[in-house]
Amino acid sequence: MTTLETSQLSADELLVDELVHDLLTSASPDVSSASTFLGEQFDRGLAWVHFPEGHGGLGLNPRLQKRINERIFAAGGPNPMYRNPIGHGMCGPTVVAWGSEEQKARYLRPLFTGEEIWCQLFSEPGSGSDFAGLSSTGVRDGDEWVCNGQKVWTTLAHLSRFGLLVVRTDPQAVKHAGLTAFVVDMHDPTVEIRPLRQMTGEAEFNEVFFTDTRIHEREMLGKPGEGWRVSLTTLMNERQSIGGGMPARGSGTIAQLTKVWSELPAHRRDAGARDEVTRLWCRAEALRLTNIRANQKRTMGDPGPEGSIGKMAGAILNIDVHNAITNLLGADGMLYGSYEMVRPETAMDSDTPQKAFLRSRANTIEGGTTEVMANILGERVLGLPGDVRVDRDVPWADVPRN
Repeated sequence: MTTLETSQLSADELLVDELVHDLLTSASPDVSSASTFLGEQFDRGLAWVHFPEGHGGLGLNPRLQKRINERIFAAGGPNPMYRNPIGHGMCGPTVVAWGSEEQKARYLRPLFTGEEIWCQLFSEPGSGSDFAGLSSTGVRDGDEWVCNGQKVWTTLAHLSRFGLLVVRTDPQAVKHAGLTAFVVDMHDPTVEIRPLRQMTGEAEFNEVFFTDTRIHEREMLGKPGEGWRVSLTTLMNERQSIGGGMPARGSGTIAQLTKVWSELPAHRRDAGARDEVTRLWCRAEALRLTNIRANQKRTMGDPGPEGSIGKMAGAILNIDVHNAITNLLGADGMLYGSYEMVRPETAMDSDTPQKAFLRSRANTIEGGTTEVMANILGERVLGLPGDVRVDRDVPWADVPRN
């Protein structure tokens, strides 16, 4: 970097550049294990740069994280999202926003290093998109809460050490007001985890049963009845994590399509297929630029409803791109391989185009359905009239259910 370029950097940029240089020098990813490197990154405040000092951050603008990550990844450093996607993208920000000082000190570092995997226990068989209608219960017993119920579609629960659990603690309150959030020990003997096999053959999802599971009140996030507000922190960060990516131009999912296109025999690269590839590339670039613009406007605190734009558009785009890839592959697109059930180590692997095609179907459901995202954008971004909600002012216990 030239002297002129250095003089044009802000004090915060110079600080993080210096810290990244020190990290890569003293804990080179070539010789350090992933957990050791990530621990050193956390200790320097480079894990989540906008988090408070001492908890993996420096209290700086979140936009600087992209600058940090680009330098670390270019040097071969590990990606914490790969090791612990739910923990890093959703649970960590929730703990720092709502947890006690003891919880932050206990959970954030091993969460970031991937030594303790986390899961998110929200959806239930009777309350998916209507998350606030959940029926799992928490009943106070002295300084503990006794929890019972079933959660479903819980990503990586089979690997998780801890989970972010939301249960109903006041059935007489309206549904949004009667929820409470806890950190739960997934190794507790009263917690049962069962695999849910997907059409990819894998079982990254699970159903989880709680039977008289006791959770100490010190593991509560926020206060009793604040579970909905805690959940919004998680969900907004989840949508930002899923749909807010800012890869280099032409990289990511669209790169898979252009690679397949470039490898086709000349006689199959007809004008119609070329037009489809070009249209999808333009959509991917528009989404990338939109995410960059949203990130530039982001300030400290939780992501806003604009994160739903990237989540919704990205989910639809991923399906369309993988449809196009499968069409270009022709009959080869049907050659999936073994459907033997596998319990994956991460939720981020799609090592073949055929698997990615099947897995992309989940994109429009996980993290909030496309229909829910459209409602959020219509109401909270565009200012359109709200959807009909007949149970808004009715105590949860009085709401008719199947």
